[in-house]
Amino acid sequence: MKVERLYTRNIVATHRSAAIAEAAAAMGRYRVGTLLVVEDPPAMPVPIGIVTDRDLAVQGFASQSSLVGSIMTPVVATIREDADVHEALGVMKAHGVRRLLVTGAGGAAKGILSVDDVIDGLSAELASASAVLRGEVQRDAAGLGEVRIGG
Repeated sequence: MKVERLYTRNIVATHRSAAIAEAAAAMGRYRVGTLLVVEDPPAMPVPIGIVTDRDLAVQGFASQSSLVGSIMTPVVATIREDADVHEALGVMKAHGVRRLLVTGAGGAAKGILSVDDVIDGLSAELASASAVLRGEVQRDAAGLGEVRIGG
């Protein structure tokens, strides 16, 4: 299964100098658990970090600083949208993260892939496989699946 089938295409960004309370409000307003952190204006919006709801809960409100830059993860782990989901899980494990920035062929930010997205996608595939197997079991039970060779 490819990452492109699973990731969330809605990216919400904030700036390094944004207030932590502002970041928390944006997460609530847009119903997301991750904000991509970009350089402060007027620079180009190049990702320089990521801040999650967990960062806010664990570090943010206990921090002496009130700026996103003080609690963000400064390295953004990425995966290309045409990568396999198992590769994405490997990147998550290697970086110790639960979310990846998904990039397109040109390296542009396309969305966010979370471990929850992966679980939902794999669960849907398993449910489909289960439905096929249930159909085969029912067919065999009805005597419709029997095959005779030579006779």
